[in-house]
Amino acid sequence: MTAAHENFAQWCSDELARVEAALNQWIVADAPANLGEPMRYAVLDGGKRLRPLLVLAAAQSAGPLGVPQAEAALRAGCAVELIHAYSLVHDDMPCMDNDVLRRGKPTVHVQFGEAQALLAGDALQALAFELLVPEGRDIPDVMQARLCRQLALAAGYNGMAGGQAIDLASVGKSLTQPQLQQMHKLKTGALLQSSVEMGATCAGITGAALAALRQYGAALGLAFQVIDDVLDVVADSATLGKTAGKDADNDKPTYVSLMGLDAARAYANDLLAEAQLALAGSGLAQPRALAALADMVVRRSH
Repeated sequence: MTAAHENFAQWCSDELARVEAALNQWIVADAPANLGEPMRYAVLDGGKRLRPLLVLAAAQSAGPLGVPQAEAALRAGCAVELIHAYSLVHDDMPCMDNDVLRRGKPTVHVQFGEAQALLAGDALQALAFELLVPEGRDIPDVMQARLCRQLALAAGYNGMAGGQAIDLASVGKSLTQPQLQQMHKLKTGALLQSSVEMGATCAGITGAALAALRQYGAALGLAFQVIDDVLDVVADSATLGKTAGKDADNDKPTYVSLMGLDAARAYANDLLAEAQLALAGSGLAQPRALAALADMVVRRSH
C-alpha cells in the first residue's frame, strides 16, 4: 500500500490538486461570445469532486498504474465531473428546480442569464466526451470507447436524465421506498456508480473484483442521496452551499419524508456497511481510499 493511501487526507489533497489543475487547463476561457466564462464558473472553485476521486481511487485500487492508464483515469474523473456540473446548471434553471444558490454562489443562470446557462451546460456535456477521446495519446482505443459508453449510459435516459425526469414528475406525490430508490438509483447513483466502474476500466479490473466494485458503487450512490435528504432537513444554506429545505418546500418525496430522520440516518449507515463489506471481499490490493471516501460520504456535513 502506498504512503498516499496510508494517509487519506494527503491522498485527497494530492489528487484534488491534479483534478483542479486539469479542469482549469481543459475548460478554456476563450470560447466564442464569452461562453467559457459561465463554463468555468460552473465547474471551478467549488464542489467536493467526489466523482473524480472515486474514479481515481477505483483505478488505483488494484495497484500502481502505467502512464496511459493514469492519464485515462484523470481524464475520466474530469469527464464525470463535467457531466455532474452540467446537470447542476440545467437542474437549477427555472424550468426545473428554479434555484438561486449553488456551491455557495449564485447559480449560473442567475449570474449569466438562462441562455448562457443552457449553452454552458451543453458545452460542458460535449467537452466531457471530448476529454475521453484525446488525439495523439497512448490510451487504447477500446478503453476510450468503453469509457464513453459507460459515461453515456450513466448520464442518459436510463441514468441521470431519466432520474431527473422521474423527480420532476413526482412532485407532490407519495412514493414507496422501492420507487424512491429507483428514482435516486438513476438520478444520483448512476453517475456515482459509473465513476467507480470507469476507474476500474482504466485499470483493467475484471471478474470478482469488478463485481465487488459495482456493489460498492451501488451502495455508495444510494447512501449519498439518503444523506443529501438528511442534510436538506438539518443543515442551513450557508453550510450546504445551496438552498436548504428546498425539497420540503417543493413537496418532493425524500427518504426523510418517507422514513423519518432517524431511520434515514440508520439506513445510510446500513448502506455504508454494505459498501465496506463489498470492498473487504474484493481482493483488491489498495481499497483504502475507496473505503475512506464511502465513510466521508455518510459522515459529511454538507
